[in-house]
Amino acid sequence: MSNKAVAVGHIPSGLFIVSVQDGDKKDGYLASWVQQVSFEPLVVAFTIKADRPGYEAIKSGKPFAINIVGDHETQYLRHFWSGYDPENSPFNSIAHENGENGGLFITDAKSSIECKYLESQVPGDHEVFFAEVLSSKVHSEEAKPKVHIRKTGLDY
Repeated sequence: MSNKAVAVGHIPSGLFIVSVQDGDKKDGYLASWVQQVSFEPLVVAFTIKADRPGYEAIKSGKPFAINIVGDHETQYLRHFWSGYDPENSPFNSIAHENGENGGLFITDAKSSIECKYLESQVPGDHEVFFAEVLSSKVHSEEAKPKVHIRKTGLDY
């Protein structure tokens, strides 16, 4: 393994659940590449693959949420770590609520950011989505965001 791949793995990131509701269907996936990219308007970027749950709903303009995982509660992560059967949504057993615009907030998260898709770019094997922040909610003031360091930049 190259030194560059090891060093790229040392870039710290958070852990996030990106979630969306499309009619009665609730979807989400575990993300680690999320970053603020603009102050005015307030814009964030995150990566997604086209086969991830919620991809089509988010890209079609449905409001969605980026739920920031805190160090205080991580049990709900197991539902998203390696995927799930679409017929058995994790949201059947995870506490959640809707944001002001219909984004899907996980109430055990540290906080939730409600967003709307703006545009995307495909620089490699992940698509980078840019989204405008519509609203947010802090669920746990005292929790610290969960930080993730990878062993290598070639794997999650």
